[in-house]
Amino acid sequence: MVGVAVVVGVGPGLGLSIARRFAREKYTVAILSRDLEKLTKMAEDIVEKEKSGQVCAIRIDCADPKSVKEAFEAVNSLGPVEALVYNTNTPFPWPPPKFTEINVESFQRSITIPCIGAFLCVQQVIQGMVERQKGTLLFTGATASMRGGAGFSEIACGKFALRALAQSLAREYQPQGIHVAHIIVDGVISSARYNTIREEDAMIKPDEIAEIYWHVHSQHKSAWTHELDVRPFSEKF
Repeated sequence: MVGVAVVVGVGPGLGLSIARRFAREKYTVAILSRDLEKLTKMAEDIVEKEKSGQVCAIRIDCADPKSVKEAFEAVNSLGPVEALVYNTNTPFPWPPPKFTEINVESFQRSITIPCIGAFLCVQQVIQGMVERQKGTLLFTGATASMRGGAGFSEIACGKFALRALAQSLAREYQPQGIHVAHIIVDGVISSARYNTIREEDAMIKPDEIAEIYWHVHSQHKSAWTHELDVRPFSEKF
């Protein structure tokens, strides 16, 4: 085994694809989310399909500091963490609500999960990375990381904050050998939810995005990427 890769926020889409990609390279992969039952099935699926690596399912609630600490005690027991991918997704209503319809609890959660959760998770692994002068922190951004929109104040504020955290971490820890990257997914990810209502060319395939995460993680330190965006070729921008 070459090290431990941690993917926080694993569902049947991008998170699962990223976990598979690291497992393919014989990493020990820890996959984390709130639903342990679904997570365990996905871990079994990865091991079966990739025929390599160890995949551990660990429950986490990124809004709860105690849960994060306990989850990463299990993660760190697996070995040195070489890569942390923070890929959480806060459920968002559609159509988007009017600003006056948003309650403070919902708004707070939209800040907590993307940003405070990332803050808590990074704190659990950063010291080990610094001691080894090696590690990668990858954060999943979105269109809302770059610009707000009518009805999107919740998701935009959380994603803006995550982007700022990534920038700050890069400037503090890159000189110590830690690669920090923010990957903006500027489009709809192909999934069962959207496959029947959107054209295939208008969506991004999760396995192809996962390849980008792997590529960024594998970059030589003389040419690190900090931020990039990915979108389907048919989308206008």
